[in-house]
Amino acid sequence: MNIGELAKLSGLAASRIRFYEAEGLISQVGRQANGYRRYAPQALQTLQLIQSAQQAGFTLQELKALMPTEGEHKREALIEGLERKVAQIEVMQTQLAHSKAQLLGVIEAVRAQPEGVPCSMGQKQVLASININP
Repeated sequence: MNIGELAKLSGLAASRIRFYEAEGLISQVGRQANGYRRYAPQALQTLQLIQSAQQAGFTLQELKALMPTEGEHKREALIEGLERKVAQIEVMQTQLAHSKAQLLGVIEAVRAQPEGVPCSMGQKQVLASININP
């Protein structure tokens, strides 16, 4: 299929597809006699994989390191990379839970201020109550 068809099926701009190709993430690309790119059907699956992985938090560099070249099998490297990403997500979840708890505390502190008291009066107390390090 040509890049226009692939763009339509994937929902990505042609420039994004060319970018992924230039980054080495799409390798199933041939050229026609007129120089136009010709993508194998697997290119759509690769693009869907890239999109899903990015939504899961993978960077393009991480993806590039994990994606096998044709005929290559990186099972152990893939498992290690996925486990590493899970560990990173768990750290982020802990940090987010801490931030959420602190923000809920700030909300309660603001609500506890008497009505009519200027925000600037309690601002220092509220900001001092926020612990930056989890």
